[in-house]
Amino acid sequence: MALRFSVRGFAEHLGVAARTVSKWEAAGAATFPRPETQAMLDTVLSRADGAAQQVFEMLCRTDASPSAAAAWRPQGWEFETWTDDLERASVALSRQDFGSASVLLERWLMRFPEAGVDERGGYLRARSLILQGGIRRDQGRLVGPGSARASFLAAREGFARLGIDSRVAQTDLGLVVLEEMGGDLESSARGYRGLSTDERLSERDRALALLWVGTALSKVPRPDAAQHALTTMAAASEAFERLDEAADWSVAQQKLALAHRARGDLGQALAFIDLAERNRINDSPLQLVRLNSARAHILLTDPATRNEGAQVIDRAREMAALHGLRHQLDSIRRIRTAMSVA
Repeated sequence: MALRFSVRGFAEHLGVAARTVSKWEAAGAATFPRPETQAMLDTVLSRADGAAQQVFEMLCRTDASPSAAAAWRPQGWEFETWTDDLERASVALSRQDFGSASVLLERWLMRFPEAGVDERGGYLRARSLILQGGIRRDQGRLVGPGSARASFLAAREGFARLGIDSRVAQTDLGLVVLEEMGGDLESSARGYRGLSTDERLSERDRALALLWVGTALSKVPRPDAAQHALTTMAAASEAFERLDEAADWSVAQQKLALAHRARGDLGQALAFIDLAERNRINDSPLQLVRLNSARAHILLTDPATRNEGAQVIDRAREMAALHGLRHQLDSIRRIRTAMSVA
């Protein structure tokens, strides 16, 4: 933890097997390395920089007593390192490198529990929880203990305690996303609608909420919901264009494509998915899976293009499985099941 290594990275640094380091970690204080191994560990610690040695000493001392652990607060250099790790975790999450992102976040969440941080530490902790929630959301862990919802609720409480209303509203938006992902479409549409005019949010976040009103409604099996979905999505798309938010605009075209598919207008659906692909900014595995899944859903709807759609959705499934995108895998299974029934 002090050297900011994963188990595998630390094992490679030492020149030992990863399972050896895992055993040390599992046994904790009950571990008694052989003399030659202890000498190797001592050498690695002695060659570490001053910041890493301070972290090492602090981590050792936190086991002394509950009062001693509660007395520690992040130091200035720790704030800087924590902030850097949040940026690194955000980049890892955007690439669906969930393992690296989790290691970067959990070392700080474990090191500084809620009771042991001041306001600045509380803010960094809440931001860490938001990113942790994002990891769990993308992995399909939506509700229950150890879920995205649990992380978001803890973050919301932290931001509320600090009086940061904009962050509270952003977290509320994330919680509504979880509702939609869980299938509560009518409720999530109402939640998005309220947040789309919430002055605590930035103009971009309000436009995202408006887009997601349409996303939720496009899945509701009612004729009036489909037209309402298209109207709100088009308004969100115009807002993204005005704000010069190219990535969000591309996502809006993808959502519009699926809304047109739901209405049976496959020509318009393909036109919008082509727009989304030509103008995509983000080539992350998650976005590529979403685009391929959307195109496949459209192609599978038409008997003339069903074979092509099957090939596209197979590629999306393989990529989703490779990157551990469980929620996307569930969506792909639902698409395939619905098309098989049709």
